[in-house]
Amino acid sequence: MVDNKDNDLLDLDEEDYDTVLAPDIEFSGSIEFAEPFMIKGRVSGTIDATSDLLIDTNAVVKANIKARNVVIKGSVEGDVTATQMVHVFSTGRLNGDVTAPEVVLESGCFFTGICTMDRK
Repeated sequence: MVDNKDNDLLDLDEEDYDTVLAPDIEFSGSIEFAEPFMIKGRVSGTIDATSDLLIDTNAVVKANIKARNVVIKGSVEGDVTATQMVHVFSTGRLNGDVTAPEVVLESGCFFTGICTMDRK
């Protein structure tokens, strides 16, 4: 786990999220949100947020993602841009480029792409 007070997102449970996309939901299109969001189902399209996103263990996302913090425990195919942090857990798969000031790739995760750590 990252030793950073701003990363409380890693300790949140499902009930701590304002919106949860259930495991039996398949969504195609554009998602925009300003409060913490959890994906447990399947999403394709684009995700543009000013808040935090968690992609749960069995979730499948095929989208370019922009958010404050992005936590990946499931599968993501697309580019991920975060204003603070991207954290890929050991169960996570990321096939796409990642850009963020802080990037954490846990041992055992899968990552294919270009990683750019931009600390402006």
